[in-house]
Amino acid sequence: MPGLPSSVRIREVGPRDGFQNEPETIASADKVRLIDMLSAAGLARIEVTSFVRPDVIPQLSDAAEVLAAVQRRDGVSFSVLIPNERGLERALELRERFDEVSVFLSASETHNQRNVNRSVEDSLVGLEATLDRAGDAGLRREGVIATSFGCPYEGEVAVERVFAIAERLAAAGCDEVGFGDTTGMANPRQVHGFFAAARERLGGVELTAHFHNTRGQGLANVVAALEEGVESFESSFGELGGCPVPPGSTGNVSTEDVVSMLHEMGVETGVELPRLIEASRAAQEILGRPLGAHVLRAGPVDWQRD
Repeated sequence: MPGLPSSVRIREVGPRDGFQNEPETIASADKVRLIDMLSAAGLARIEVTSFVRPDVIPQLSDAAEVLAAVQRRDGVSFSVLIPNERGLERALELRERFDEVSVFLSASETHNQRNVNRSVEDSLVGLEATLDRAGDAGLRREGVIATSFGCPYEGEVAVERVFAIAERLAAAGCDEVGFGDTTGMANPRQVHGFFAAARERLGGVELTAHFHNTRGQGLANVVAALEEGVESFESSFGELGGCPVPPGSTGNVSTEDVVSMLHEMGVETGVELPRLIEASRAAQEILGRPLGAHVLRAGPVDWQRD
């Protein structure tokens, strides 16, 4: 396809965004094994865990243990999600074990209140201080804006509002801003217009797309973003994940589906698809249920041609 990037960067968020939504506790050793499999598959950016309060997300209460145990590989960048300065303090005790931090907030007031019990402005003020300290520690910084393409409580979210938040995050030191379709409300036409405007408004900041497959449009939205020149995506192996609020918000677009599609389109990712599928199969065994990724069930197109 003409005009597409020749390669893209993928950040694997399953070990954080995916695991945190699982109702049964996953053993720390199993988390470490899966993360090691993902890094061995060629995923150069992996969100390993989050330093949130253990009583809020018990699944991630072993953040320090997991981060200390995962294998570090040359060329693989580990990131952690940081909710606030207190979380950053905990993470910095293991500073040598990771390279990047992500901070997050919602574009809509209602979703932000229900997700973190703060107003958007209060979240921004707190995150600006957190980002400043992360910069002092020499960490690469990403700001993620949830509900960028629509809110399940408020409906349409004004693009101007999303971009104003993105500009605040960039001014606070974010090298990268991720736009999250948190409950799968985006459509390809909307994505085209959004990223065309974002390129003009947010020059100098890496733009990242984070789509969910709640309504089956995840891959179509990836293509739409790709056609607008987006070269950075977040996805989750096996289609793990979702949004804790509201109910019914299913998983992120699957990493193996994204990788398989991009490779068929001639866009390189650096990921070894068979090894990635092995990781998702291992996750299925650990969780004791089938995962939603299409390529995991059907296999890549090349295999079908053999």
